[in-house]
Amino acid sequence: MAIERPNRRLTTILAADAAGYSRLVGADEEGTLGRLRAIRKDLIDPVIAAHRGRIVQTMGGGLLVAFASVVDAVRPAGETQRAMADNMACLAPDKRS
Repeated sequence: MAIERPNRRLTTILAADAAGYSRLVGADEEGTLGRLRAIRKDLIDPVIAAHRGRIVQTMGGGLLVAFASVVDAVRPAGETQRAMADNMACLAPDKRS
């Protein structure tokens, strides 16, 4: 009698959060949400897609993303952090996350 094994697959979950999100929303909800939408559309979503990631859940200024491997998760995380630092550099300090 053969033992049936469960079908398993490995997944890497990336958890990301926008620092200062609550403060920014408290100061300017519409502006903050608009900037977040633009950053997701222009930067975050394309980077995730390029590395075969899938957004599992969003919440406020955070999101959970599933990747097939650790390498696929680490590369977009680094790319996104560098791009966000460049993006925030042109904003006034009280508008930065």
